[in-house]
Amino acid sequence: MTGSKAHGFLRFVWSRRAAPGPRSWRIGHPAALAFAIMTSMSIAHHCHAQALGPAQTGRALAESLCTACHRIGAYDRDSSRMPPDFGAVAAMPSMTETSLRVFLRTPHGEMPRYQFSTSEMDDLIAYLQSLR
Repeated sequence: MTGSKAHGFLRFVWSRRAAPGPRSWRIGHPAALAFAIMTSMSIAHHCHAQALGPAQTGRALAESLCTACHRIGAYDRDSSRMPPDFGAVAAMPSMTETSLRVFLRTPHGEMPRYQFSTSEMDDLIAYLQSLR
């Protein structure tokens, strides 16, 4: 192999512009572009997977604290049921992140007064919002 093929598909060429100034990178092979795209897609997928974590943690919290009174599944949407299903709560237009925070900090009838940490509150709200 000779020339650019000898250096492999990740060969980057350091080049100077015609006028004096900063150097720039040029991709030496089309496969390097494919590699860069695949790497960025992998990073985006990893970030998306991390975003799912709070909702999964919130579901686990709901399963441990709320299932004695609420149905917490995504397809449980009976708003006439008391207390309402989590799916029905999530479907209410008035249930924004702020209103959920206020609601969870305020005593309501027979609902136990839980003292959620900030991260527990964030996780529970993420789970409720994932049911929309």
